[in-house]
Amino acid sequence: MRENADPREIARFAAQADFWWDPAGPFGALHAINDLRLSFIAGHGPLAGRAVLDVGCGGGILAEALARRGAAVTGIDASAEAIAAARRHAAAAGLAIDYRVATAETFAAAAAARFDAVVCMELLEHVPQPAEVVRACGRLVRPGGDLFFATINRHPEAFVFAILGAEWLLGLVARGTHRYRRFVRPAELSAWCRRAGLVPGETRGLHYNPFSRRFRTGGHTRVNYLLHARRPAAEGGDLPARTGP
Repeated sequence: MRENADPREIARFAAQADFWWDPAGPFGALHAINDLRLSFIAGHGPLAGRAVLDVGCGGGILAEALARRGAAVTGIDASAEAIAAARRHAAAAGLAIDYRVATAETFAAAAAARFDAVVCMELLEHVPQPAEVVRACGRLVRPGGDLFFATINRHPEAFVFAILGAEWLLGLVARGTHRYRRFVRPAELSAWCRRAGLVPGETRGLHYNPFSRRFRTGGHTRVNYLLHARRPAAEGGDLPARTGP
């Protein structure tokens, strides 16, 4: 199976592996939005006792938050360096998280339908074939299970705010982190979900206020956004789609 990963992306994140847990470092924005991501996930059902997979877990920022909510967490990432950093931090924090070096596609071959929920945050815009990641996530979740995605819209406003603003003016993320052509429109993500047999639901925008230096959710989805989907409980099943504020 051909790896759906960009070696340049993996190398760039590997070079920053020592800074995953520095809130003032290159991953500071992920620390700043982590509570919002967690709230979005928890708002669609309890986490305690559920088997949750974090696809593209990086150094484990979200994975640890999920584990602290009582979830049985597995985290996968294509970067061995990121996984090593995640394992060290989880061990120091006394958290039992199962970290693996793997892509969604390779892991789905061995762990199909094993998880109650799958989260895939800030990954789709970094891989060559994001639709394949969505399909693999659909295979990994159990029937009736939930999926959560977060990515950036391919919209002119996203180029202004996510690249010119966040990377070049404000320094929220390192320069060169994002490429506009890899951004994903909400309609595209919803279509990929449907092709994977999933039912897309709530879509919610994620916004940064440069004056208050705070993030919030809600409103439009022209820049960053989160999307919830569900795998039907039975073949041919259906679930109503919901649209966020």
